[in-house]
Amino acid sequence: MFVPAHFEETRPEVLHDLMRNHPLATVVTLDREGLNANHIPMELDPEPFPLGTLRGHVSRANPMWRDFSSDVGALVIFQGPEIYITPSWYQTKQESGKVVPTWNYAVVHAYGPLRTIEDPVWLRALVGRLTDRNEAQRAEPWEVADAPEDYIEGQLRGIVGIEIPIARLIGKWKVSQNRPDADRKGVARGLQELSKSNSVCMADLVDRARRD
Repeated sequence: MFVPAHFEETRPEVLHDLMRNHPLATVVTLDREGLNANHIPMELDPEPFPLGTLRGHVSRANPMWRDFSSDVGALVIFQGPEIYITPSWYQTKQESGKVVPTWNYAVVHAYGPLRTIEDPVWLRALVGRLTDRNEAQRAEPWEVADAPEDYIEGQLRGIVGIEIPIARLIGKWKVSQNRPDADRKGVARGLQELSKSNSVCMADLVDRARRD
């Protein structure tokens, strides 16, 4: 990924925050036919410090867990807020007209060796943690134990765990840092006025970058 210095984000805690808030990752591996991409909800364990470990699972029917190259590490892509930026929000448009559209986004690339895990105890614990995290905001959270035990055991036999100790993290926060401050204020204001979930999130990132 091309990352100009003014768009680079290196703080692990900031990268981890995006990864936790956008856990559906694109896991890219190399197999006999070339690059293979799978979309997998991933759990982030902050240990070992400072980069952590990623864990998830795939269907046993998915050939990815058998065919990946152990000589080439996996790339795991976490996509954060993203949105089109109109030149109409820039103060520079009024001053010179020398503006063009762009796209703002925040993304994290995690790299590391992938290993597979078939231990049912490990898998049950992982599924339980993923479920609890995603059910936490519900008034009556569903738990794995709510389903019949023999049913859960059958479901676990149909999946395989994956684990990726993170060797390298790259973050790109393209949030208007290359624009004059007046333009950045206009972008944040315009995004807030759209009142969409992704626009409000991006407005917050633009404002945070202005304050950093």
